[in-house]
Amino acid sequence: MTIPAASAPARSGQATDLVLLFVLATLWGASYSFIRIGVETIPPLTLIVARTLIAGVILLVVIRLRGLALPRDPAIWRRFLIQACLNSAVPFTLIAWAETSVEAGLASILNAGSPIFAFLFTLVLARGEAAAGRKLFGVAAGMLGVCLIVGVEALSGFGRELWAQLALVAAAVCYGGAALFGRNFKGLDPIMPAAGSLLCGAAVLIPFSLFVDRPWTLSPSAASIQALLALSLFSTALAFIIYFRLIDRLGTVATTSVAYLRVPTGVAIGVVFLGERLSPTAWTGLALVLIGVFAMTLPERRPPAR
Repeated sequence: MTIPAASAPARSGQATDLVLLFVLATLWGASYSFIRIGVETIPPLTLIVARTLIAGVILLVVIRLRGLALPRDPAIWRRFLIQACLNSAVPFTLIAWAETSVEAGLASILNAGSPIFAFLFTLVLARGEAAAGRKLFGVAAGMLGVCLIVGVEALSGFGRELWAQLALVAAAVCYGGAALFGRNFKGLDPIMPAAGSLLCGAAVLIPFSLFVDRPWTLSPSAASIQALLALSLFSTALAFIIYFRLIDRLGTVATTSVAYLRVPTGVAIGVVFLGERLSPTAWTGLALVLIGVFAMTLPERRPPAR
């Protein structure tokens, strides 16, 4: 049987998207360890300002080298600003602040609920769309996993650590909304919303950093600076280009499924390189979160054509 000529490129494109999904998971999984090292001597606000500004400038240089230019339409820049709040300025800051007291591995687990929230947002906004029982099971399992981690882990440190863990969940809510809002950039070169949103995020946070942290008075360690550079170049600039490409090609829920790939990556990096350990409760919560996200993102079986 002869394979249609169009099928080979289609399969090649699917394989490329799958590889990119795993690359994105690795880049974002590593970001939790980079942040953990960075906040040791750089305050969270300043770390995230530097992260977004460096990554945004890098992407701006790439755009110029490609002979392109950022859009000038004010409406597009308003969307960039909204995306910045949902996908960088707010969640990045929440995660960085949380990791001053929460380990990188646990942070990656608690931040893994973005596909769950993306699905819930889609369900609310697309009211006519019926929710499959398997997806509802996925939501319940994922939520139970997060509640198990937060509820039990925080008992030993009810104050700051509880709020830090809730901040990580709030960041996952932001990411879920960002994935949904990211569909507004369909048709744009993926580097455009990546650069535009990062530059907007830096612009939003710079005044707060200058007022709160007075960054000119800081003396960051070499390890924190190296972590910041790796975070900006690989886990932000490169990762955002891949992210917006996948949003355009795979859609919201499929792209946010990277969450259940980045969790084991983030945990493994924290265990191997930072010597972290997870409690039995955290491992149980991790299993429930992964089961929940997998159940939600597994493609539906279509009934055979008659």
